[in-house]
Amino acid sequence: MTEQSGTGCPVHGRGGGCPVSPRAASFDPFAESFLADPAAALEWSRNEEPVFFSPELGYWVVTRYEDVKAVFRDNVTFSPSIALERVVPPSEEAMATLKRYDYAMNRTLVNEDEPAHMERRRALMAHFLPENLAAKEDMIRRLTREKVDAFVDSGRVDLVEAMLWEIPLTVALHFLGVPKEDMDALKEFSVAHTVNTWGRPSPEQQLKVADAVGRFWQYAGRVLDKMRAEPDGEGWMHFAIRKNAEMPEVVTDSYLHSMMMAIIVAGHETTSLASANAVKLLLSNPLVWERICKDPALIPNAVEECLRLEGSQMAWRRKATRDTEIAGVVIPKDAKLLIVSASANHDPRHFENGDLFDIYRDSAVEHLTFGYGSHQCMGKNFARLEMRIFIEELSRRLPHMRLVEGQTFTYLPNLAFRGPQRLLVEWDPAQNPERSDPALAGRTVSFPVGAPSSKEIARSMRVAEIGDAARGVKLIRLEDPDGLPLPAWTPGAHIDLLVGDFSRKYSLCGSPSDPGYTIAVLREQDGRGGSRFIHETLKPGTMVRIRGPKNYFRLEEQAPRHILIAGGIGITPILAMADRLKALGRDYVLHYCGRARETMAFLDRVARDHGAHTVLHVSSEGGRADLETIVKGWSPDTRIHACGPERLLDQLGLLCGDLPEGSYKCEAFTTGLDGMVHADDTAFEVDLADSELTLTVPAGRTLLETVRAAGIDVPSDCEEGLCGSCEVGVLDGAIDHRDKVLSAAERAEGKRMMACCSRAAGKKLRLAL
Repeated sequence: MTEQSGTGCPVHGRGGGCPVSPRAASFDPFAESFLADPAAALEWSRNEEPVFFSPELGYWVVTRYEDVKAVFRDNVTFSPSIALERVVPPSEEAMATLKRYDYAMNRTLVNEDEPAHMERRRALMAHFLPENLAAKEDMIRRLTREKVDAFVDSGRVDLVEAMLWEIPLTVALHFLGVPKEDMDALKEFSVAHTVNTWGRPSPEQQLKVADAVGRFWQYAGRVLDKMRAEPDGEGWMHFAIRKNAEMPEVVTDSYLHSMMMAIIVAGHETTSLASANAVKLLLSNPLVWERICKDPALIPNAVEECLRLEGSQMAWRRKATRDTEIAGVVIPKDAKLLIVSASANHDPRHFENGDLFDIYRDSAVEHLTFGYGSHQCMGKNFARLEMRIFIEELSRRLPHMRLVEGQTFTYLPNLAFRGPQRLLVEWDPAQNPERSDPALAGRTVSFPVGAPSSKEIARSMRVAEIGDAARGVKLIRLEDPDGLPLPAWTPGAHIDLLVGDFSRKYSLCGSPSDPGYTIAVLREQDGRGGSRFIHETLKPGTMVRIRGPKNYFRLEEQAPRHILIAGGIGITPILAMADRLKALGRDYVLHYCGRARETMAFLDRVARDHGAHTVLHVSSEGGRADLETIVKGWSPDTRIHACGPERLLDQLGLLCGDLPEGSYKCEAFTTGLDGMVHADDTAFEVDLADSELTLTVPAGRTLLETVRAAGIDVPSDCEEGLCGSCEVGVLDGAIDHRDKVLSAAERAEGKRMMACCSRAAGKKLRLAL
């Protein structure tokens, strides 16, 4: 903790120990500034004090991505038992009010410890699997269209009141099998439950809230009794009632009543608020909204980016079951934790350009809005499906919709849920596109259930300029056609260029500060045709699509000394690295290998900007590189980075094999494997430690496909074993490695694998998933 005077934190003896910094002492999660933008309000914490004690709240606050995820992962050390505990202890009068209603809220899936939690979760999760949610799409779309039909010609509406509250509630009730009754009463009950559990009501408000919560409890009980009388009823609660009869020791009577009340809130309020946040964010960025209106295929990843930047779940609470540490800060036993996912989702240590709203971000799915691990939200794919349909219907039918200027957005003061209570939008009904094309109102765009694949994410770009970097090498500069800001990139980054039927990876060159992206494309006569197609087809003004930028070949710029090795067109990422090292004043040498000077791209610029640091190895002039001698120039403070032909990289891999881990990095764009699944593959079993599930990976399916089918989100990019984005931790078991990411030492260690291609070398693996 920061050594400044202030209130003591309760590390030693409850009140002694390290002082609390002024910012920590003044932290107020109920303040308007925090509710309006929790990530911005906690930027100071992410940068300076990622774990701090709040005397006002009585909680330890955790704000960085890796720390929040680590707390989610360890449900033994960090118990979820206080997740539904009242932030403000109820007054005697409020408790008396609840007692009159026989209120007896018990544990639910949200706040239950192991092993009871996973026993119940396994018994009740089937309805939430992606394959079982797809059938709900038609119902959600029908409800959405009915609501949009009702206001499409009005020109102005509060979207929360008009659709974003009621549809998720109706869908939740339908999913549960609960009859739709008094919608206004349910809304009152839900708000009261939120304020009662996560809010800070005044003594007067406590009585009113307690009365509403008590009535909610009795309502849930009446509905449950009615459903018990219908043993063959449909819906998740009917399923739970039958499970109660089959396994009463797992799905208990008291659990059913408590879950009936909790799921009505959890099943709709988070989706309602997340949808309002998403529409507000999209309309606040008109160029992004326009892009989505033109291309609905962008909607699934746009939803993930909205959930990352403006999720409805701000934070969760946990309780330490033993003395422990988080990021080097001592956390005492019984300490209460507020783990702020809204802050973690902006952490630049995990998300490059973390505050940038980028609907093309390939890592957006890694957000923690749904939690992580065994307590991750079971209804996450239901929420995704609803949000996608809402945005698709609105963007197709009202592309000219905009936020009403001057409106003030207000948020219900509480620690958990966040979303505007009103969302006023307006448009000119005379410009409704369906007036000229009535069929537009009935068109449908379907989306697969589950997290989007990065292969579905592509950014539209325009060729701004084409030049020659060397004989047979085209220099191509790309720009956004609408002037949409592009994500910044770092040396070693690349993009996937999608042209015609071809997808090829090209390293970014030029300066990261330049507007647009520049790549160099070598025409490969013996290649698969992609480079020839690019050389012969692209012209200034041509529209192309790209994925990225992504950086799996990151420069370790903090090292004092560097050996850079480029072979042929491999100069593109290496030159960007040399530029960066020169700007930092680091000691570096650039070895540039090529067949002939006229085929070596950027040769003049290399000589001009890095001449004193450059060694040319030109084969036609008898200057073939002696790689063994180059590698002998390594010292413990040196990093070697190389990019070039596969033969060059294979030689370097052998020569650097005995160097300490991390000393040598290279970039490869092919694995040399014929597919991720082999004819002689056999099935194997995986234990997912964080999710507490056991799955079987069949012979004809990858590990990545199998875990996704079980509702476990695993990021991926190339799905060819090249990029490392689908890496998962291995806790036990032998691995059949098929990637080009891990070094020989990392493979021998056996602690990680690429889910897209690698498999078990035996019958079973235990994974940190």
